[in-house]
Amino acid sequence: MASRGSALANEDNYIERYKEVKTILVSQPKPERSPYYDLEKKWGLKIDWRQFIHVEPVTEKEFRKNRLRPDSYSSIIFTSKNAIEHFFRLCEEMRIKMPQDTKYFCLTETIANYLQKFIVYRKRKVFVGKRKVEDLNNYFMKHKEKENFLLPCSNLGAKQVVAYLDKNEINYTDAMMYRTVASDLSDLSDVTYDILVFFSPLGIESLYENFPSFMQNDTRFAVFGKSTLKAVEQQGLYPNIVAPTPETPSMSMALEKYLQKTIKE
Repeated sequence: MASRGSALANEDNYIERYKEVKTILVSQPKPERSPYYDLEKKWGLKIDWRQFIHVEPVTEKEFRKNRLRPDSYSSIIFTSKNAIEHFFRLCEEMRIKMPQDTKYFCLTETIANYLQKFIVYRKRKVFVGKRKVEDLNNYFMKHKEKENFLLPCSNLGAKQVVAYLDKNEINYTDAMMYRTVASDLSDLSDVTYDILVFFSPLGIESLYENFPSFMQNDTRFAVFGKSTLKAVEQQGLYPNIVAPTPETPSMSMALEKYLQKTIKE
């Protein structure tokens, strides 16, 4: 990832640069199936996959310092699969078996389905939202007076959920059970790619944590989402490929559109 020079020495050169693309690095783990594989074959590309961030567990010893026992809470709020995994991991390490009547509030159906790996649905009460914490509002309002809630989270917290719980004066405790941290990318120090693809601000943070003197130069940045775009711009980088847009709702489509423009007439 070695790169030298001024990040935006001449911004005009960045705006309409559609140079040939041969290599792409996607800052995610390699999937079994992906439209990127079609792009790779169609355009003769070399696409590599690498996690720029990863999850580390909070140890039982660390967690016990909080003087919290998961089984002392009547309701648990799950915002992700990671939250579920590390909640039940800590329960097992602490030799805690959650009561049969514990209630579980899951932000999405995907999260609720994952919960079935750890509990028997017919013996528990599970409330499921569509996407946001507000989708569970009726359930929260119905149970807020009787229940005390535990919110398992990472070192990044769960800002939107916390804001909702505070606003509605719901009795809850948030507990860090895992950490999202930058991965070690030192083996990429002498490697360059034509395009770097990012899906979260944390990926950008990891890039600079690993390579503090990184400069964009001829590297093109493909970014997904408003928060990722903001993180790129705050670093003084130029976002060459942005998704989602009405025309390119997915990153693979945005890359395809860009690659088409690299064809020399």
